[in-house]
This record gives sequence, C-alpha cells and structure tokens, in this order.
Amino acid sequence: MNLTDNKKQMLELAEKLGMPASEFNENLDFLRLNEIRIVDMLPEMLLMIRSVMAEETFTYTRKPVDGATKGLLFSFQNILGHSSNGRVYADKSLQARPHIRITPFHLESEVVFPKGLTITQITILIEFDFLKSFIGKDQEAFRYLFNDEKTFLIDEFMSPEMADLVTEIAGTPVSGTLSEAYYKVKALELLYLLFKNLSKRQHVTYQSLRSDEITALYRVRDAISSSLDRPLNQEELVKISGMNVLKLRKLFTQIFGKGMYEYCQYLRMQEAARLMQEKHLSVSETGYQLGFTNLSYFGRLFEQHFGMKPKKWSAQHRQRNK
Repeated sequence: MNLTDNKKQMLELAEKLGMPASEFNENLDFLRLNEIRIVDMLPEMLLMIRSVMAEETFTYTRKPVDGATKGLLFSFQNILGHSSNGRVYADKSLQARPHIRITPFHLESEVVFPKGLTITQITILIEFDFLKSFIGKDQEAFRYLFNDEKTFLIDEFMSPEMADLVTEIAGTPVSGTLSEAYYKVKALELLYLLFKNLSKRQHVTYQSLRSDEITALYRVRDAISSSLDRPLNQEELVKISGMNVLKLRKLFTQIFGKGMYEYCQYLRMQEAARLMQEKHLSVSETGYQLGFTNLSYFGRLFEQHFGMKPKKWSAQHRQRNK
C-alpha cells in the first residue's frame, strides 16, 4: 500500500469518527505514513495499527471522538520490533519507552510528533458496554474508567507479555478468511494483559483533570525520565509542575500508577537492565552510570524489581543471546 492510500485511509477513518478531515489534513503533509492497517468492528471496537514519522516537528490537537458511542481509546505506543517490510520501528530514548495511554472518547488532547522520530502504535477504540461485558463481574474494580463525567488520562508501562503481543500483532499482517476474528481475539488478549496490570495500581481517588494539569504532569514525567543519573528532588519537581506538593503527588499517581519516587526507581532499573543487556556494561559500570554511589544498594534495588541480583540477571541474558 502506497503513502497516498495510507493517507486516504486515515482521512476516511477521521471522518467516520466525527473528526472532519479539514481539521488536520494539512498536518498529514508533515507525516510519512509508513504503514497503516484498520480493522473496523464498530460499534463494538476498532483496531488500528500504524507507523508514522514526522518530517517536521508539529503538535496536533486531537478532537473528541463523536462519531461513536461512549467508550475508551487505548493507545499502545512505541512498539519495539520489526514491521512486515523489515523496517525497525521504535525509539529507545527514555521518554519514548513502550507504554499505553488510556483516554475517554470525549478527551481533547495534544499529540506531539517530533521530527525524525518513528512512532509505531496500536490503537483500540472500544465501546463501554462491550468492554464491561468483557470484564464481567470484575468491572467494579475499574469503575473509574467508565465515569464519562470525568476527564481523565491513564498512562501505564507495557509489560514484557504485552510487548511481545503487540510486536506480534504489528509485525504479522493477517488478511482473508477469519482475519477479523484474529484481530478481535488478539485485541481482547491485549486488553486482558493491560487490565491485569491496572489491577496492581496504587489505590487513588480519581478526579477530573484539566488539559493544563495533564501537560504539567507530563513535564514532570519527562523531567524524571531524562535525569535518571541524578534523580530530581521533590522541590525541583514541584517547581516544574507549578502545583503544590500534595496535588502533584496525587495527580501523578492517578495518571502513572506510581508515586514519583517509585516511578523514577522503576525507570532506573529498566535502564539498568538495558545497559547490561544492550550495551554490555558490567554491574558496577551500570550502577555508576545511573548515579549510584552505593553498589550494594543498587544491587538490592535491582533484585527487588527483577527477582535476582544484577550479576546473575546479566549472565543469564548474555547466555540466552549467544
């Protein structure tokens, strides 16, 4: 499928979802649509797989989805792996780790496309009643997701199981007989893994968010992500957010599922694993690069996250890669 066909698919989908092409048609001129697959199973759900690269940095304001009934949008972003045509799709910078963003249809949000960065994502639009039926008797545990009177946003890390599954879905096009059934089963499997993750989140009382609050919280998240070798203190993060400390703590946990300190330590351990696996750094080199002066503490923290000491973890992964 050529780029013109890809663009046509995007415009047709936007019109169907109640987002007139005139509102973002010009922005598509800056996007190279490397790949797009749309599996339309509406009114229950829709699945879209796409890979795009911006030729110039720009920000697009995504309008509320009003061409479908009430529901949620799940965006699995920055997938690691290969597409069917052999291109590598992923950015391994700290800010672009694979993650999932959950928003209600009515949320208006800003999407930034940085120049030269390929963004690969799987997006699932799913209607409330169908999702409730899928979750069944456990839907009460996730009732905050179904309150369409509140404007919220959830950002969740992608587990290894989810990462494997989204790579499989994105990298293996299926067509012909039962292709729709295949994508429906895979999408529901992905949502099952996601909800299993969400069930482990810290308990908070969810409140409606303003767009400026969401923007501020992502500034804090990005600041944490880009300073893993020198973790920022609470006062610095409060200044970046422009909020008082109590509000910042509560809203950060609401969106990201962890407190700021726990979030930072999680990212540091993920980066430690990457440095040992991909860069082949030793345990001590890894610890020092991430700002740990006490390697014993680094080892204990790593073991808490991965279930084994870093030296043993590194040796096992090197053995697997031989």
